[in-house]
Amino acid sequence: MSEVIVVGAGPTGLLLAGDLAESGVAVTVLERRDGTVSNLSRAFGVHARTLEQLDARGLADRLVPMGAALRTVRLFERVEVDLGELPSRFPFLLITPQYNVERLLLERAVAAGVEIVYDAGVRGLAQDDGGVTVSTTAGQFRASYVAGCDGYRSAVRQALGQPFPGKAVLKSIMLADVQVARPPAGLLTVNGVGDAFAFIAPFGDGYYRVFAWDRRHVVADDAPLGLEEVREVTRRALGDDYGMSRPRWLSRFHSDERQVPHYRIGRVFLAGDAAHVHSPAGGQGMNTGLQDAANLSWKLAAALRGAPDALLDSYHDERHPIGRSVLRSSGALIRAAMIESAAGRALRGMAARGALSIPALREKITGQLSGIGYHYPAPHGAPDRTGTRAADLPLTGGARLYQALRERRFVLIGHTPSPTATTRSSRSNPPPPPTP
Repeated sequence: MSEVIVVGAGPTGLLLAGDLAESGVAVTVLERRDGTVSNLSRAFGVHARTLEQLDARGLADRLVPMGAALRTVRLFERVEVDLGELPSRFPFLLITPQYNVERLLLERAVAAGVEIVYDAGVRGLAQDDGGVTVSTTAGQFRASYVAGCDGYRSAVRQALGQPFPGKAVLKSIMLADVQVARPPAGLLTVNGVGDAFAFIAPFGDGYYRVFAWDRRHVVADDAPLGLEEVREVTRRALGDDYGMSRPRWLSRFHSDERQVPHYRIGRVFLAGDAAHVHSPAGGQGMNTGLQDAANLSWKLAAALRGAPDALLDSYHDERHPIGRSVLRSSGALIRAAMIESAAGRALRGMAARGALSIPALREKITGQLSGIGYHYPAPHGAPDRTGTRAADLPLTGGARLYQALRERRFVLIGHTPSPTATTRSSRSNPPPPPTP
């Protein structure tokens, strides 16, 4: 019997499974797909906080060469957000498709001993005081804990009977992966002009990802989509269709804002899109899910080795507010992009530029977009270090805690009545990297 079953072999599930396996936990991943490798993906960018998490796992230096670093993100017309000032080793947004991230995490998980069962769609689950039994198309599986990382239509969430309150923000968003004859000047080009919105970014393999939306033509997700429709909407929004051709993927989808009320239900946890979904604005979907996994993994490993059960409650306490904040910030971005009138768009630009001119607001905006601006409340009785990133805390000898994490050491952070945090490290029996 496995100690943990992870449902879903996407980035969130694979990071969680790899962390657990590296800490000595027996893990089984159940995946409804057949294991065929695909070069199609919706996510396209990896933010600074996620890169730090991957770096602590020895993966960032392999991933970064697979993409392009974007230090300035243009939101609307002349409104630009400078990521180059981020207090991180990764002061940029890495433009790279989700399948690159997924491949590295899969290799790591398999190397650590994770068992992956494909063609195992979840049909139901039942939990008791001793564990959880998961019924699938490939048979029954049992473990002490289950993590549902199986996406927007999560079978785990449905089996739990958990609601997924929220609403659709945009319907009939067009998605196209195409080649272009005239590459855009920037790595990421985005604009909204009232009745049309478009976004284009390179995948790095000769193809470009295009999101486009047409206020005049909102149809069902399964309505036919041709390249000419994508070209026409992109021309209206961006002034050029860049000579799009040879689409390898054309589809429509709708963008929802939803969040499950509880990330923990007994011995079952929800993470990633199974717990929260939001608009693609800001490219924070995959990133938030990976950060969920990084928070949950070490807590599950610790609980299986005797830590108090209350530690597992802190997963919801810490990640649910951040999921809610991401819903709000990405929702604000997409609503701003949808402003229809010319006067409203002009006011939008003035307000955004004004906010970015104020250092405190600029720091908050870049911190939320990149993920490094989020922090968890201090444990009861610990010194209040609100506003200080744990990764930046000084260690003996002038190093930073983040450097210790990059060396793959377990770093125990303690607190004393003095305002100075104490740290020590050990190379023996390391659990998954801690999540400051």
